[in-house]
Amino acid sequence: MPSKKQIILVTGPARSGKSEWAEKLALEMDQSVIYLATSQIDSTDLDWLARVKKHSQRRPPQWQTQEVPRDLAGAIALIREPHCLLIDSLGTWVANLLDQEQEVWERGVEELLQCVQSSPLSQIFVAEETGWGVIPAYASGRVFRDRLGSLTRQIGQRADTVYLVTGGYALDLTQLGSRT
Repeated sequence: MPSKKQIILVTGPARSGKSEWAEKLALEMDQSVIYLATSQIDSTDLDWLARVKKHSQRRPPQWQTQEVPRDLAGAIALIREPHCLLIDSLGTWVANLLDQEQEVWERGVEELLQCVQSSPLSQIFVAEETGWGVIPAYASGRVFRDRLGSLTRQIGQRADTVYLVTGGYALDLTQLGSRT
């Protein structure tokens, strides 16, 4: 891939291969990679710890990892060239901020989107598709789904390339589809 700034969105359902595809794309950037992990580590959640460990073992040892559960815009703004950022994942980031009032959430999203646009760095975002099922029966589930869906769409509108990964296959939606 060329070394000019790119914004890439990799989206799809759970366990579809999104992170692996994003990691492959990051390797192809031919730049040092900073992995922005949005998860919050809970030492009592052994399943989550095992998932995080599996992800980290898969990444090349020279990649830097920063844990950024809340201030994603701030983290992106502080990083300088020549790096490629891999942000995994938007869904986890949204979940971490689910307690925010809508106005605070919207200001934070605007700050993130401005930072994505103004950063000179290539950025690869991983996002989960949650809106393909039923409407959640509980309020926090609907807020999560709506916020993640809207954020994913807004990142997608700014992206140079959008991939849908499902069943271990990546489809380049920018080649196959049209923007809405």
